[in-house]
Amino acid sequence: MRVLHVIPAVSPKYGGPSHALVGMCQALMARGVEVQIASTDAEPGGHLSVELESPTTHAGVPAIFFHKHLSEAFKYSKAMPRWLDQNVANFDLVHIHGVFSHACIAASRACRRQRVPYLVRPLGNLDPWSLRNKSLRKKLFLKLGGRRMLLDAAAIQYTSQSEKALSERALNLNHGVVIPLGVDLRTNGFAAKKNYSTNQPGRYVLFLSRLQPSKGVDALIDAFVAARHDIRSSEWKLMIAGDGPADYVDSLRRKISEHDASDFILLTGWLDGDAKAKALREASLLALASEHENFGLSIVEAMACGVPVLASPQVGLAPEVEAAGAGWICNAERETLRQTLAGIFGDEVERQRRAEASSLLAARFESSNVAEALIRVYESLLS
Repeated sequence: MRVLHVIPAVSPKYGGPSHALVGMCQALMARGVEVQIASTDAEPGGHLSVELESPTTHAGVPAIFFHKHLSEAFKYSKAMPRWLDQNVANFDLVHIHGVFSHACIAASRACRRQRVPYLVRPLGNLDPWSLRNKSLRKKLFLKLGGRRMLLDAAAIQYTSQSEKALSERALNLNHGVVIPLGVDLRTNGFAAKKNYSTNQPGRYVLFLSRLQPSKGVDALIDAFVAARHDIRSSEWKLMIAGDGPADYVDSLRRKISEHDASDFILLTGWLDGDAKAKALREASLLALASEHENFGLSIVEAMACGVPVLASPQVGLAPEVEAAGAGWICNAERETLRQTLAGIFGDEVERQRRAEASSLLAARFESSNVAEALIRVYESLLS
């Protein structure tokens, strides 16, 4: 089976959707699926240093890249549609990652012309919260071809039940499947703690995601400072790991300075590889209080390390976390977060219990299991 994965950008600095694709492809390759990535060279603030318009590899996965000419949001590439028209027929199936980008609409049109089935992973872009952001542009996109892309897809892959329900209700769709994102627990430096005790110096809450207003970082900072004051403890720290628009990152620095909190709230910038794995393994809690999050890959990565999580109900994985007792679910509001954090800080026994539960839940998202589920969907679409 040959599968082409089309995505507007693969730079991990764009966050979970781009980062997750590489692991997905690696797991599929390990099970005999021939895969290739087609993407642009887009990266926040510039371009990736990659070979263009000729076969290469990306993190060990066969790939081909095209120059992004215009628009950070749309990521227009002049050369990509031509290559897609000439090459999609060489694949049994095309997996499109995204909706509101040039690469996605170009891939769907090429597939229709060549009669190649395709499925779409919308990355959370179809639920009501996302559709309300820049709504006029998105309505126009859907009218000019985006809705046909979705309706003609052999299937739409959602990563959580909540994303599926919200998206299908918003756009009257009915041909979705739920397959979560996976984590390779063996090769990514993730390993559950053998000793779950958190009675040790250097405890910290970890935020690990792209920095943007919808991620709830401002409320988390305010709530953390207040909770730390409530319990009169100087041992807890907050590590904010990620990158984002410069003006927003500067606003976070100002907020930390206003709280006089630079000694215990750390802005580390983007973490990857061993540094990221170390930050996850040594954390006492991962917090992701987003206004909108269709999945929450960092939650799975934290649980794989035996780290309990704090998430808002708007995070796609919140129902699974709550049902498994693998963390705490609370609204992304300053006072609610303050109360929840203060309770977490003061109850080591409960932190340990939920840490143990998080490891058990993480096993469900092992990349090999997710790849098998995805292959079954591919086979059903081709049968």
